[in-house]
Amino acid sequence: MNNFRLSLPKLKAIILYFANNTDTKYLGKVKLMKLFYFLDFMHVKKYGSPVTYDTYVNLDRGPIPSFIKNIVDSSADEPQKSSLSDIIKFETPSGTIMKRVLPKRDFTEQDAGLFTQTELEVLKEVTRLYSNKNTDYVEKKSHDEAPWKETKYLDEIPYVLATLDEDCDVGADEIELLLSL
Repeated sequence: MNNFRLSLPKLKAIILYFANNTDTKYLGKVKLMKLFYFLDFMHVKKYGSPVTYDTYVNLDRGPIPSFIKNIVDSSADEPQKSSLSDIIKFETPSGTIMKRVLPKRDFTEQDAGLFTQTELEVLKEVTRLYSNKNTDYVEKKSHDEAPWKETKYLDEIPYVLATLDEDCDVGADEIELLLSL
């Protein structure tokens, strides 16, 4: 069930925030997907609701937001047709298959205005924890989380599984209620 509720301007603002506040040496598409995972699931654990409401899927390299991944993949594959071409570009460092995500502009006050206070707080926390970490580190951290451990390859990852992690401050009933609104 995809209850994706994220506007394109807010999606762009999240990507810009990550691209401007992490070491882009490590910011490829895989790490970007993990940052979205931590943004959504940290927000669920603290406040009972995700930021994007995207549907997460269990893949070998960890959980991914399915709708967002499709947008970012198509942007990397066809940048001239991309809805993200005004905010990011991709480069492939020599000798790698990495698609490095580079910002085309700064994250602005106008971008910040698209978020609630709690969403900004969690964006800052995610970048504090992972901004200078490589993809392998962030991937392993996502594998330590119950939502990934409790699902199988290609399974949808329910947000309520966040309650199985020790750092979750809300209950399953609260998450289910907030998701239903």
